[in-house]
Amino acid sequence: MSDVHPALASRDRSETASHLARWLGLAATPTFAIMAVLTAVLGGGSADMLCSAGHGLSLGGMVPMYLLMSAFHSAAWLRLISGRRLRVE
Repeated sequence: MSDVHPALASRDRSETASHLARWLGLAATPTFAIMAVLTAVLGGGSADMLCSAGHGLSLGGMVPMYLLMSAFHSAAWLRLISGRRLRVE
C-alpha cells in the first residue's frame, strides 16, 4: 500500500494535468501552421471542395482555416514569451 496521502496524490495528478494542458496548448499553434503549409503545398483535395462549396463568404478552403486556428491558439505562446520577458528584464 502506498504511503502517500490521498490529498497529496490528488494534487500531484492535478499538477500533472495542468502541465500536460500547457504543453498541449503550446503544441496546437505549430501543428495547425504545419497543417496549413502541407495543405497549401500538397493540395486540400476533397476537403477543400467541401469547405468552399457553401454560399456566401469563402475564405478559400482549408489553408485559411488552419491559419486562423493557429492564430487563435497562439495565446499559449504569447503567455510563454511575455513570462520570459518579465523574468529577463
